[in-house]
Amino acid sequence: MDKFTTLTGIAAPMPLVNIDTDMIIPKQFLKTIKRSGLGKNLFDEMRFTQDGQEIPDFVLNQPAWRKAEIIVAGDNFGCGSSREHAPWALLDFGIRCVISTSFADIFFNNCFKNGILPIVLPEEAVAVLMEDARKGANARMTVDLEDQTVTTSDGKSYSFEVDAFRKHCLLNGLDDIGLTLEKVSAIDSYEKTLGQSRPWV
Repeated sequence: MDKFTTLTGIAAPMPLVNIDTDMIIPKQFLKTIKRSGLGKNLFDEMRFTQDGQEIPDFVLNQPAWRKAEIIVAGDNFGCGSSREHAPWALLDFGIRCVISTSFADIFFNNCFKNGILPIVLPEEAVAVLMEDARKGANARMTVDLEDQTVTTSDGKSYSFEVDAFRKHCLLNGLDDIGLTLEKVSAIDSYEKTLGQSRPWV
């Protein structure tokens, strides 16, 4: 998993509330168990017509936000079914951070496990960030995980809370497998001792 330290990038404004996981990645794309390749189908029913043509009005189809790395969203982002494909699709598209007033619990947890930082901020702060995001590619937002701040393109900064363990994992690029591998010497030592004391195992 890639480390998340400081991200300065384009933020896409998505003021809709209750953006659920089926909107993020529709059910017909859940057949794969690969984490890559889902970005092309991110927000598929919002981005494309039934015959595969781009819908010009959708924010990620507009030139100013095609390379967005941050989403500023309405309340209750990631609600609906508990599909891990949703953060996979966001990450594969290039989204590393989502900012909202609230998230669905399972989606929130899945983000951290896949290298995406979900940030919860008060409604008034999200409203300011949403307006900054509407400026498009000429305005870059900065997310600093170490300092736990989000800064607008004109220098207005907001502090956010993040669990210390999850912060450690993101800063160091540690998913569940990476955390286990940190203990590999202790695991090897245990297995060696076990082999000597219980050779029949």
